[in-house]
Amino acid sequence: VQLQASGGGLVQAGGSLRLSCSASGPTFSNYAINWFRQAPGKEREFVAGVTRSGEGTYAAESVKGRFTISRDNAKNTVYLQMNSLKIEDTAVYYCAASSLIATISAAINYWGKGTQVTVSS
Repeated sequence: VQLQASGGGLVQAGGSLRLSCSASGPTFSNYAINWFRQAPGKEREFVAGVTRSGEGTYAAESVKGRFTISRDNAKNTVYLQMNSLKIEDTAVYYCAASSLIATISAAINYWGKGTQVTVSS
């Protein structure tokens, strides 16, 4: 499966953005989809994941209550709605496919290209 993240941009602190992860290939619904992010000088970290059916989700503590992940298997797309953005959310955001929701990079089967999110004061 090939993944492409989009929807990043520049936003003021407190604002919102919605990222999209579009997938090609007939096997999209066979994978859980996760969002990771990497800030300059920092390791890549898990943000949120959604199960293959979309019924289960899991988010990192740092984004709980602010970010919501969802998926539309008919459109081969996963979304990350980001509200109440903080400066520390600035990073390149990547979507990634795995068998189950994966919080570590080693468990990822496929990575998409990232999209830059910049939160300004």
